[in-house]
Amino acid sequence: MANFPFDIVGFDLDGTLLDTGADLAAATNHALALAGRPLLAPEAVKAMIGRGAKAMLEQGLEASGGFDQAVMERVYPELLAYYEANIAVGTVPFPEMIEALDTLAGRGVQLAVVTNKFERLAVKLLDIMGLSSRFAAIIGGDTMGRGNAKPSALPIREMIRRCGGGRAAFVGDSIYDMLAAKNAGIPGIAVSFGFLMQPVEALQADAVIDRFGELETVLEAVGSRHGA
Repeated sequence: MANFPFDIVGFDLDGTLLDTGADLAAATNHALALAGRPLLAPEAVKAMIGRGAKAMLEQGLEASGGFDQAVMERVYPELLAYYEANIAVGTVPFPEMIEALDTLAGRGVQLAVVTNKFERLAVKLLDIMGLSSRFAAIIGGDTMGRGNAKPSALPIREMIRRCGGGRAAFVGDSIYDMLAAKNAGIPGIAVSFGFLMQPVEALQADAVIDRFGELETVLEAVGSRHGA
């Protein structure tokens, strides 16, 4: 089999590898209920996912009656506690994801996760889902320190370092994913089935996949264009 153009392929977590929308919506609505706010439809919460739990709750408060800092400080810890205790109740892998990871691993690719979810929560979720052992690196939104989550290039560069260096690409569902890849100087592949905050075309990705079964072929095409 011909050499694969990438040594490392990194993935966002929420909305890319796993459909975590039900559990994140439940945690958000738990916090909103404690604040005496109306609950939000799960689909509305999905559009708020991508920059971490705090940003998700900020948007949830704004959408349910207006942002209030005192309320935020009171219910944010409750959201985190609820989510950690119910982290995989409704979470499921996206279709064909496991097979895509198997295919890439079979091509000798190192796999990694770079998410804006807190590292401890990402590790716990991947452990419960039986996926942790597949990844050479799991990097969270707090791993590189305050202010250094995606779209910063730092977590992508750390991913490459932890995976031993080499040619890398990144797969995600948000503008923060694509900007992080661009800032790190590597190709970004967008998934059209994720928690999109805007049309997938607006992400300015190097390529888009509509299902995980397309990933290997698309990565080969992107690698060819980028001289990988």
